[in-house]
Amino acid sequence: MLNASKGEKQSRANAIRVWAPLAGHVAVQLNGLEREMVRGDLGWWELTVPEPLHGADYEFILDGGRPLPDPRSASQPYGVHGKSRFIDHRRFNWEDHGWQPPLFRCGIVYELHIGTFTPEGTFESAIERLDHLVALGVTHVELMPVAEFPGDRGWGYDGVDLYAPHHAYGGPDGLKRLVNACHLKGLAVILDVVYNHLGPDGNYLAQFGPYFSDRHHTPWGQSVNLDGEESEEVRRFFCDNALMWLRDYHFDGLRLDAIHALLDTSAVHFLEQLAVEVDRLEAELGRTLILIAESDLNDPRVVQSRDIGGYGITAQWSDDFHHALHVCLTGERRGYYSDFGTVADLAKALTKAFVYDGRYSEYRKRPHGRPPRGVPAYRLVVCLQNHDQIGNRPRGERSSHLMSAEGLLVGAAVLLTAPFVPMLFQGEEWGASTPFQFFTGHEDPNLARAVSEGRRREYSIFGWRPEEIPDPQARATFENSKLKWSEMAEGPHHNILEAHRKLIQLRRSSPSLNDRRPARVEVEDSTLRVTRGDVSLVCHFRRDQPSVTVRVNDQVVFSSQEEVEFVDAQPAGGS
Repeated sequence: MLNASKGEKQSRANAIRVWAPLAGHVAVQLNGLEREMVRGDLGWWELTVPEPLHGADYEFILDGGRPLPDPRSASQPYGVHGKSRFIDHRRFNWEDHGWQPPLFRCGIVYELHIGTFTPEGTFESAIERLDHLVALGVTHVELMPVAEFPGDRGWGYDGVDLYAPHHAYGGPDGLKRLVNACHLKGLAVILDVVYNHLGPDGNYLAQFGPYFSDRHHTPWGQSVNLDGEESEEVRRFFCDNALMWLRDYHFDGLRLDAIHALLDTSAVHFLEQLAVEVDRLEAELGRTLILIAESDLNDPRVVQSRDIGGYGITAQWSDDFHHALHVCLTGERRGYYSDFGTVADLAKALTKAFVYDGRYSEYRKRPHGRPPRGVPAYRLVVCLQNHDQIGNRPRGERSSHLMSAEGLLVGAAVLLTAPFVPMLFQGEEWGASTPFQFFTGHEDPNLARAVSEGRRREYSIFGWRPEEIPDPQARATFENSKLKWSEMAEGPHHNILEAHRKLIQLRRSSPSLNDRRPARVEVEDSTLRVTRGDVSLVCHFRRDQPSVTVRVNDQVVFSSQEEVEFVDAQPAGGS
């Protein structure tokens, strides 16, 4: 309502609503008073109060039970079990007027985790490092999940208050200041959101309504109710959350975690509904908005047009590129890497995107994927490493722990000249010596113990001894994962950083590396030759001495052999 009167705006600002269809009585505890709410349509309870709500703390009481935080709480300053706080998003003073993000199809994404990106681990401190990202040449900053999760540290994938930026990071205003600062420096911002499950600690949604379903199951907990009874309001909960981040926090896009676990048999899949609503918001706001899906299904329908039965998502991660490149550079063949192992696999990833496009997967013991016909390369996001590929290793080893300096540069050259949208993980650009380990800060002792024991048990089947696995609950595991910015200026790290800057500058300035034509690829034994217009690469994947040479019009513009040898570092906190 763009033309709403002052009275109407005030009424909305003073309105309290909560969806609790199973409750017979709902009250809100606000400013020291318990006030009864009125049941409305579809299980919504409402109350309009005379006083302004911005900054006020409150809780809901269902059927006389213990006070609970709001499922749509905009702020949880006291953590997941504490009171909620009202936030009027209109009060923030944005400075990014007229902002339009860089074209995603020509973009370079940089994934970071707020808690470990800087020593302070806050939104505010991240702003101080934005000049580094600008100088590096990235265009899109992707934040790992920031929705309120239990404790003061964690990856964010066990969030429970999906509308509230984590209090330890700086809360709502801190996040807005970060996004605002990124836009003022020309950087688009993408937020990683988790809609396939919620964490167990502080998760009160089931007490409010049928948010979860026993019809489906995920590896991480109860499945979200996207297709059962009263699922319309559950879908609304997640769609409204997505629209909030894009509208009220000015995010330019969302990365949707593990969409293969969004189990939905509805005629209109939740992802399609979300894409349609984001398209509508894009038209309303007048600025480009994107959705990026994480999926291991190798299913092109995720990004195909809705006119031909797709979901219409902007882009999706493509794991096959990572797996093929990783195996070529490390020789690792454990787990899902067992499905890869030849330079020909990497060549197929570069030309066909999906190595497994219906091909039989020995790891899965069945055919996997389908051909991505008609899907342009810029709808696929690829990487040499990301938070999962690092953090899900027993000790959180980065590529810089697994590869030589030459191997890192070969990987960077293949990634940054590929026809897809490339993504870097924080510190990758200088071969960071710090690991990125799995860490949690659960305050529930039983849950904390279960997480620690589960992590050890998970890797014991691969022969790891318990003492070799960093304890997720130990603060040292978190501290060891923080970037060491000082090493960026040191000899070997500085050389790797300069190499990344050179390759990124080449990508951003070269028409050949930003067109839609597929790469021409030749394979001979362990040698890969890639041609994209006037840019060509020759990569030698020799285990003892990998190398790469990049030419433009037959003139050498990058050679790994010119770089100083990188001194391998072991993951901090390892045995």
